[in-house]
Amino acid sequence: MKFPTLTAAALALSLGAAPATAQDTLLNVSYDIARELFEALNPAFAAHWEETTGRTVTIDMSHGGSSRQARAILEGLPADVVTFNQETDIDVLAEGGLLPAEWRDLLPNNASPYYSLPAFLVREGNPLNIQDWDDLAREDVAPIFPNPKTSGNARYTYLAAYAYALANNGDDHAVAQEFVRDIFSSVPVFDTGGRAATQTFAERNIGDVLVTFEAETGGIAAEYADQGLERVTPSQSLFAAFPVAVVAENAERNGSTEVANAYLEWLYSAEAQQILGEYFYRLTDETVAAEFADSQADVELVTVDDIFGGWDAIRTEHLADGAILDQVFVNQ
Repeated sequence: MKFPTLTAAALALSLGAAPATAQDTLLNVSYDIARELFEALNPAFAAHWEETTGRTVTIDMSHGGSSRQARAILEGLPADVVTFNQETDIDVLAEGGLLPAEWRDLLPNNASPYYSLPAFLVREGNPLNIQDWDDLAREDVAPIFPNPKTSGNARYTYLAAYAYALANNGDDHAVAQEFVRDIFSSVPVFDTGGRAATQTFAERNIGDVLVTFEAETGGIAAEYADQGLERVTPSQSLFAAFPVAVVAENAERNGSTEVANAYLEWLYSAEAQQILGEYFYRLTDETVAAEFADSQADVELVTVDDIFGGWDAIRTEHLADGAILDQVFVNQ
């Protein structure tokens, strides 16, 4: 099969140089829009690893829609660790026998070292005055976000919009489904992942509002600063965990278990949390988080447990073939 392209990152030795110390290797399979984040994190971990162990590490990256990445791992992509934006995609790997079913218990905060929430990015001056989820259902607004069948990012968008509708219509699920259907019907193109959706919005100039993780709105606005894109945080959104796990079966076979565990544990360190904050993620280290508090908008965050009864219920009621997502996703 054809695997996603692997991009070398955080090379501790110059290419062609003879290694002076033992060298470790690691393949981190991640979500589509995490490239720049890990380009910053990986060299810092490589320096930490060499300082603490005397060994160098080469970290390779593979990026794509998280569900597609999970399927690729099940089909043979030899990931040592996954850093996803969707818990269900790690559950799929656990069901496939590649890591323990209790993977959430192996690291703090349910194995999520940082978090975010779906938010908006609008054109300069916000000409359509897009402020909240109900604006995305207007006939004059064209939202941009990826295909929720292939992108964890987009599934959070779907669930956040659904939760907002429930909160504003007395928990009427039929009305919530119609609300989400209205939003979906206005999306001009469904890309497979967040990176392509960003390019559709910022480079192809399609759509009026990009819906993505809050962390990404900051990075995208900076990357396309010449366009004057503006960040908008809705009044309510959905807590989005960014779960991580060692793919235990692969790591054991690859001899990378030690470095794989250290890599994920390091994401909770103050050094890593500082980098994550600079990339607009919300943090689990309260001390470091306080440094970024003034730059993060207030928002009412709801959880999948509170609104939907947890991920198992979501998988059955919303994401399974023929379930609610399929019924409202008129453009698939």
